[in-house]
Formats: sequence, structure tokens, C-alpha cells
Amino acid sequence: MVELLRPEDTIKLAVQLESVNPVRVRYLIIVSTLGNKDESILLGMDFPNPQSNQCTIGLVLPIWSDTQVYLDGDGGFSVTSAEETRIFKPVSMQTMWSVLQVLHGCCERSVKTALIPGTGLEWAEHYRRHIESERVCRNEWEAMDDLESVRKDSDRSSAEDRVSGEALIKEHLRDIMMTENLDNLTCKMVHTALKARLGFDLRPFREYIDNEILVTMAQMDKPSQIFEYLYLGSEWNAANFEELQKNNVGYILNVTREIDNFFPASFTYMNIRVYDVEATNLLSHWPDTYNFINNARKSGQAVFVHCKMGISRSASTVIAYAMKQCHWPLDVALAYVKERRSIIKPNEGFMKQLQTYSGILSVVPSVNRSGRMNLFSLMQSISELDDDLPGNEKVKIGT
Repeated sequence: MVELLRPEDTIKLAVQLESVNPVRVRYLIIVSTLGNKDESILLGMDFPNPQSNQCTIGLVLPIWSDTQVYLDGDGGFSVTSAEETRIFKPVSMQTMWSVLQVLHGCCERSVKTALIPGTGLEWAEHYRRHIESERVCRNEWEAMDDLESVRKDSDRSSAEDRVSGEALIKEHLRDIMMTENLDNLTCKMVHTALKARLGFDLRPFREYIDNEILVTMAQMDKPSQIFEYLYLGSEWNAANFEELQKNNVGYILNVTREIDNFFPASFTYMNIRVYDVEATNLLSHWPDTYNFINNARKSGQAVFVHCKMGISRSASTVIAYAMKQCHWPLDVALAYVKERRSIIKPNEGFMKQLQTYSGILSVVPSVNRSGRMNLFSLMQSISELDDDLPGNEKVKIGT
């Protein structure tokens, strides 16, 4: 793929697209040039099969100041540039989210530099002269069969029915996206899952569904500031070095079994190696995570707490921290964190442990008149609370 580029050109992003032929592999490449970094073009690359190292160019589409990007309501998006429209369907929602972000930046730069069609991007002609994909491949790049899906469907339903339908869709869509691996999940799979769950015609809601997918992706993609010194987010945020630096992060709490520490030489890490299953005992780790977060606060740097998606494991740990640090009951801490990161959803096992932890915290401050803790009362309460823990594991009490 890189061999087809001029030496002065660079790939900004490469994403795999769906293909009509299950054997062929198609990639959409966003390319810029060192001569003018504000100029970008889209290249369509065709591989004859997944094992092939050789590819050909099947599409060249310059990004002008009039370039527009639309969701097509069918799991993809269309790009219209200089009255030429092409349709692209990334293989997953994560790849679509990535390409839409980069495309948005390219379009903004082309507008600022007034790249009117025919007045620049001469270097795109080099690639046009090297379009060598077979006609069957070029036909797929030029296909317009789904163009009608960018138009709004006529909706004869009442406004009340539509609002009710959108509320149901939003609830179930978020649940689907929070429980599936976004690296493998496609928009089409989301549409299919929604239809199976809701059982009514979703065609009038196609545009709404795609917009909600992007809104949810944006919320999941950005770290959420819970306190001035505490951010909650996902694996993607944990791998974004520039973003971590921008947020003054010096400490990272990794609450996953499956994700490595990306920058061990640059940040102070703490690892809680657990899976997001109801049987996992998170409660026993919360005294240590509380101390780790407080050490970050006292240092003057921020701490970033993450799991895979910033929804269950890490969210539960942040809620537990808020309960202890702010002396809040569970409902207040949960509402506070959810207000700042609306997608959080601790699994049922973690919610039970948060309830247990809330009970422990309500007991720990109790002291007798002499200022000493009533240990008999404390241990009796903990013994009762322990019965709710997975496997009846005992609680580690810490400061």
C-alpha cells in the first residue's frame, strides 16, 4: 500500500471497508502531502485476497471546500465532493468513528484554505493516472445503489409515537454498544439487534439511529472529568498520550485483566487485574485504589481511571472513591458520576458490592466517646455485610 504513494505523501488513516466479494479486501486511505498539509485526498485500494501484499488504486477523490459527509442510514457514510458522490461502509463502528473524525478535520482545513474545485490538489492527478484496479473493483467504488438512503424517509407516524420510538431505540442502542466489542461491531449489526429487540419497523429511524451511534461513540471516546484531578475513560483514552498530557495526568489506574500499560516509562501505574464479570470481587481492592487516587491528588497531578470502555469496572471504582472521599451515600455518588459520564453501567455484581461498601463506610466512622472505634460493632456489621460478597470473601478494611 505504501509503495503506491509518492515519497512526499503520507497516510493519515487507513480503514478497511466492507466488500461485495468476500474474497477481495478494500481499504479507504486518507492521504496528505508534505508540500501542503491542508490538502487531502481519498484513495480506494483493492487487494485481490486477504493474503496478498499487492494492491491497486481503484478510486481517487480529492477533498475540496465543498466536500460534504453524510451518514447513509445503512451502516456507512457517503462523501460528496465536486458533485461526485461515493459510498463507504467501514467494517466496524470503531473504524467508522475514526475515519469520520479524520474526515471532519480534513474538510475543515479545506474550507479554511478555500480549496475550490479545480484550483489546487494538482498532485491528485498523479494517482488518477495510476488507477489500475480491475473494472469489477472500480464498479464497486462507483456504486450508487444505496444513495437513496441519505435522504430522510417519510414518516407518517405521529410526533408522540416518534418520540416514544426514539426513547426506546436510545435505551437499547446504548445497551448493545456497551456490551459488545466495538472493534467487531458494525452499524448493520446494531440495526439488526435493535430490530430483533424492538420488533417494529426501524426504517423511519435510520438517520436517528446512526446519529445516536455517533453521539454514543463520542461519549465513549472522550475521557470524562469526574473531579478536577480525576478522569474516567476507556482503553482508547489510555492509549492517547497527547490527551493524557493535556489533562495533566501523572497517574493511571488500569482496572482490567486484558489491557496492558501503554506508557509505563511516562506515568505511575496501578493495576487491578480483573475481568468484567459479576463474580469479580472489586470491593477488596477499593481501599488501595482510594489511596492511589488520593496520592495523585496530593501530588498536584491528575489520575486517569480506565477499563475497556469506562463503563463498569473503572466506573464502579470511581463511584467507590467518591463515596469515601465525599462522604456520600451510594445513590448520590452514582448520580454524580453518571451526570459526568452518562454511559456508566456497573454490572449487577459490582452494584451489590457498592451497596456493601456503602454499609461499611457508614460503620467505619462510628467511634465511642473516648474517640476510639467500637470494634465489636464494626466487626459485627462487616460480618453481616460479607454474606453478600461473591464467594463470601472477606473484606479488607483500609484507610
